[in-house]
Amino acid sequence: MASQPTLAVPADGTTTLVKKKRPYLHEVDLMRNIFIFGVLLNHTTSAFATHMAAGSWSQLLLHATHLALHFTRMGFMFMTGLVLFLNYYQREHQNWWLFWKKRYTSVGIPYLAWNALLLLIVTVSSGVAFNGTTYLTELYQAVIHGDQFYLYYVFVIFQLYLIFPVLVKLFKDHPQRHLQILIISLAIQLVLLVGIKYWLPGVDRSSWPYWFKSYGMNLIVYQAYFICGAFSAIHYQQVVHWLKAHTRLIQALAGILAVGTVGLYFFNQNVLKLDFQHTEIVHQPYIMFYALVMIALVFLIGLKYADVRTTSLDPAVDHFIKLGSKISFGIYLAQTIPLLLLNGILGYLSYLPAWFLLIMLPLGYLFVLGSAFGISYFCYRVQPFGILIGRPQRRKFKTANVVVTQQQRTQTDHLLTKKI
Repeated sequence: MASQPTLAVPADGTTTLVKKKRPYLHEVDLMRNIFIFGVLLNHTTSAFATHMAAGSWSQLLLHATHLALHFTRMGFMFMTGLVLFLNYYQREHQNWWLFWKKRYTSVGIPYLAWNALLLLIVTVSSGVAFNGTTYLTELYQAVIHGDQFYLYYVFVIFQLYLIFPVLVKLFKDHPQRHLQILIISLAIQLVLLVGIKYWLPGVDRSSWPYWFKSYGMNLIVYQAYFICGAFSAIHYQQVVHWLKAHTRLIQALAGILAVGTVGLYFFNQNVLKLDFQHTEIVHQPYIMFYALVMIALVFLIGLKYADVRTTSLDPAVDHFIKLGSKISFGIYLAQTIPLLLLNGILGYLSYLPAWFLLIMLPLGYLFVLGSAFGISYFCYRVQPFGILIGRPQRRKFKTANVVVTQQQRTQTDHLLTKKI
């Protein structure tokens, strides 16, 4: 799937090394949209359930079906592994120092900026007098722990970037054992999840280092999804063929396992007697299998989109999907702002019947999604705010009557050089 050099033989008999352009994977665009939209739906339903009357049927409905949305976090992790390996695995001479510089800059600046901005919003809106020292202390804690404003994903990605060269080397050094690596990774993941669910709750972790105590911020508990993404990138055509050959099975399993998450909720509550936090935890063995099947289903949906986008899909819809893919990271970063507003609104409406709030949930979701999309799109289009979503706008060069981008200027210089 990556660019491959090929030998071109012109009429004069000389050979020229030509770099083959990697095909654009349109399915990845839709997959990004589905996963980020699902993440926002997950958080929106949590907000509504929190403000419903305790013990109401409407609240129970949201609680019991909430686990079905937990695959979206794992989907994000899978997509990260997929895209990273698609972009870097086939490169023969990769400068990893430049890789780290580029990645930690493009993701690190948004991470710091959104932590600072969102903490400022929360601090000012709390009504407590602003204290600069307290604010900086809280900001420092948020940055080093990654546990505020749903930014845990970025905190985990920092860890992935650090060991990414090792993962690439692992796959390259063992080209005949990729399937074994995948199986071992899945086995390790399953053992970890069994331990997290059935052993860890009874253990006193107060003296543990933060990285182990707060395992949701630990790369290790997501490693299988990154490895699945890596394997899919390296063996893309084989994976696509396998998915298409097992479409009906994947669809059936997705439906069965989605319904099964409701049973899992009541099993956790009534049989295992878990508290609500551990009932809804994303790190469960069942959720691992469910997430993997749902990722496969979303992959198939993306492939279907890639097949029909040029023949039977409205160009406006295709444009929206492309745009959503480009700003999906920004949507993720910006979601806290509309969620804070939604929680404030629901706080004033909590006296209403729970069934009425349930009916209002689609409107709340559209508000959160539309607002996060709008904020991200603004940053994407308006300089210099693109840096806040990992997409800094190119600096423009001004002449007497023409404004050209740096890329255009480079292309023009290249053409002039050829003429000379």
